[in-house]
Amino acid sequence: MRGRGSLLVMPVVLAMTPPVAAADLLIVLNKSGHEAVLVDPATLEIVKRLPTGTGPHEAAVAPDGRTAYVANYGAYRLFREGEQPTLVRGHTLSVVDLVKREVTDTLDLGEFLMPHGIWVSGDGTKLWVTSEATQTVLEVDLATGRIANQWKTGQEVSHMLVPAPDESKLYVANIGSGSCTIIDRMSGEVTTVETGKGAEGIDVSPDGGEVWVTNRAAGTISIIDAKVNRVVETLEAGGEFPIRAKFTPDGREVWVSCMRSHAVHVFDAKTRKIVAKVAVKENPIGIQMSPDGAQAFIASTNANHITVVDVNKREVTGGFSPGEEPDGMAWAQTPKGR
Repeated sequence: MRGRGSLLVMPVVLAMTPPVAAADLLIVLNKSGHEAVLVDPATLEIVKRLPTGTGPHEAAVAPDGRTAYVANYGAYRLFREGEQPTLVRGHTLSVVDLVKREVTDTLDLGEFLMPHGIWVSGDGTKLWVTSEATQTVLEVDLATGRIANQWKTGQEVSHMLVPAPDESKLYVANIGSGSCTIIDRMSGEVTTVETGKGAEGIDVSPDGGEVWVTNRAAGTISIIDAKVNRVVETLEAGGEFPIRAKFTPDGREVWVSCMRSHAVHVFDAKTRKIVAKVAVKENPIGIQMSPDGAQAFIASTNANHITVVDVNKREVTGGFSPGEEPDGMAWAQTPKGR
């Protein structure tokens, strides 16, 4: 791994928040800080800062809570007004030991550049990650660190990834092609469904029945029936640049970050109606829910800020500054013994 210089320590802004399990950790990735920040979600205090590769965008945690994997996408400063983005093509994954709280390994993906959407299988043996630059989804064997399988999407800018609850399928949002690719892991069949311009955010309902895709350029949300792999409804996002979607754990709501509206729109998953709009700081992108569904953490990249929202009340309860250009987040249950 490449070494780095001293880390910039950002001030932490504390506020009253509902209690969460003290053993949990919130992992925040700072794209321009090139680091993963471990945060105590109960106090919003930063526990540790860890250097990653260049431009970390998304993270995934093993089901035992002991290890996190970070996709070092490379590019950063993407949405800064008046600034040119830094377009680097990353090719590595950082491995974070959450018990030791240190980066212990780097997995080199070689020719598979710009890894982004990432997920660890429920049994902890496999990792799925998109290679945006090569229109590929990879399956990595975590015991060996080697690529065990790969699927070509044939689509431009294959960005975010989420599996079906039973992991039989992988769903990929393709920004450049305005589509969703569906990979059947058992048969190897790859199907692509047109959604809308700038398809980026994606999530699957907890029962596996629906896939919601946010089309940032079109300003719409496409709802795919997972049984027939077909768009059955298209909604107006109600805000500019819808860029992420996140189901609440109970499946009743879908939270959508509308980046250029500086707000998160809350949809009733059944009626498809917007039931609330929560104003947050500049350029919200990443959304992370606490496992109990009580809190949402919203990453505002240009404001270098994480906003904490009470999900039931739909009210901002606090926030903190993790570092430079926060975006991707993940949640980990700290192993017993710490």
